[in-house]
Amino acid sequence: MIVRTLVAALVLATPPPPSAADIDTTVQDHLRATGLPGAAVTVTRGTEVLHAAGYGHTPAGAPITERTPMAVASVSKSFTALAVLQLAEDGRVELDAPVRAQLPEFQLADPRAKDITVRQLLDQTSGLSDSTVHPFTRPQPSSLAEAVASMRSAALVAEPGEHWEYHNPNYQVAARLVEVASGQPFADYLRAHVFAPLGMRDSRAIDTADELPPSAAGHVVVLGRAVAVPEPPAFGGGSGGVLSSARDMAAWLIAQNNSGRGPGGTPIASPATITAAHAPSAGSYALGWSVGTTRSGERVISHSGDLFTSTAYQALLPDSGYGIAVMANTGLAHGDAAALAHQLIDLVTGQPPQPPGSALPIIDAVLLGLAVGVALLSARGAVRARRWAAARTGRISTVVRLVPLVLPAVLCTSIHRVVGALYRGRDVALIQVPYLYPTFAVLLLTAALGGVVVLGARLVGLARR
Repeated sequence: MIVRTLVAALVLATPPPPSAADIDTTVQDHLRATGLPGAAVTVTRGTEVLHAAGYGHTPAGAPITERTPMAVASVSKSFTALAVLQLAEDGRVELDAPVRAQLPEFQLADPRAKDITVRQLLDQTSGLSDSTVHPFTRPQPSSLAEAVASMRSAALVAEPGEHWEYHNPNYQVAARLVEVASGQPFADYLRAHVFAPLGMRDSRAIDTADELPPSAAGHVVVLGRAVAVPEPPAFGGGSGGVLSSARDMAAWLIAQNNSGRGPGGTPIASPATITAAHAPSAGSYALGWSVGTTRSGERVISHSGDLFTSTAYQALLPDSGYGIAVMANTGLAHGDAAALAHQLIDLVTGQPPQPPGSALPIIDAVLLGLAVGVALLSARGAVRARRWAAARTGRISTVVRLVPLVLPAVLCTSIHRVVGALYRGRDVALIQVPYLYPTFAVLLLTAALGGVVVLGARLVGLARR
């Protein structure tokens, strides 16, 4: 009797699945509130697709549909981890054996690298770090083999297995291991062993940002308006190069929630392998997935993906059987994919919605206003440079007054290091800063140019007096 009562209470406490119309309303409300130009959305439960659709448009103006390929960015790590685990199932990769024994080309300057295991690549505890292998500021490789070769001078920041740090090259090494162990290019392996068995006909893997198709291009947002821009150069093979659609991500989520079997029942891995992929081994990080809880307290297995012009997010709710995936074509500075996915998680778990909101348009307006002010002050300083020079009497005091004019230019050329520190030591290239903070970049560049102009005018004034 007690058991029946508990079961009945659980059934009553579980909200019914949302309708396609409910999901559609949630997505449309987010697009209207944020100005997000386009998104692809999937919601599944068990083996059922509750909704898979595209919304809005690409930067070129083409409508986004359920079949539109979009970038999933670092969600790709889940695919790479599965590929490695498939090979481990087949006995062609040993998860807890050193990488170097299975991939001899994996040579680093640090002798401790010989002890890095395959599992430590996947759970991000290899000891590799953005501070020792610079994924964005290094010369960008064009293949996985080049990516691994470019790490030869790298050191570790900790003994393998002792330190967790999110690091894209871990997954580039793992993808190269897939190539060597399988004898196939990584993209071909995914096509044959993941995409084709699941019927993911819109999905493929690329290596570099310049391979992104128009449908996967994105935007930055300024003053609340989306501006189409190309993705800055970067290598993402294995760590961020998968393209997929809403329709295809539904099949992927179903396989993850159905012990490795896709919508048609075709297995891509054993139940044990899927369980292993979702089990955290380094804090909350598993093998290409992170583990946490929803606002309602339900366990959630997820992974986000961030490019500078688009974002993605996937989530599994294993207790209730839901799967959610979102791809959005605005960049990581706005996090639209994760924000929309969390609204959908609230919807399926019966939590009150949290309406989207952002102070960024106000901040943009303030920064652009400051840029205009700096430009006007710089023009005034240049016009009055001769008068300023005539009033100078001491050489040291004159130099002291000139030095501040150089500081904005110095900061302008090193701002990526400051941003990297703000992002907890992540490697950031100078070209990426305007994608993260476009209006601040305008202000800083205006200050740098203004300072140089005023400095030049004052030096001319000093020379002529």
